[in-house]
Amino acid sequence: QVQLTESGGGLVQSGESLKLSCLASGLIFRIDHMGWYRQAPGKERELVAASTSSGATTYVDSVKGRFTVSLDNAKRTVSLEMNNLDPAATAVYYCHAQLAASLGSHDIPVSDWWGQGPQVTVSS
Repeated sequence: QVQLTESGGGLVQSGESLKLSCLASGLIFRIDHMGWYRQAPGKERELVAASTSSGATTYVDSVKGRFTVSLDNAKRTVSLEMNNLDPAATAVYYCHAQLAASLGSHDIPVSDWWGQGPQVTVSS
């Protein structure tokens, strides 16, 4: 079974920093990309930042210059460094991965996997 286990998150004040980390575990033999989505109350889930296994990154415009996503393919981890946070960043942040893995009895082609989602709250 594949699992995405997140750490980090919590409550911070406006202007402070926070780091999220996510570890992909299981019999994974290929990672295409990993990244982070977020969902604020009453809003749709949106892509925040992601990185391909070759290091190409993408960010939502609102976080460019403040957030940094880093994927370590060998360690199967992705992190999101969030600086100068503001209350608009308050949301549940979900780790996402597109990867291929083996379940022992059979292989799964590249598919979407999601973490449970730590809460990030930024107070003003």
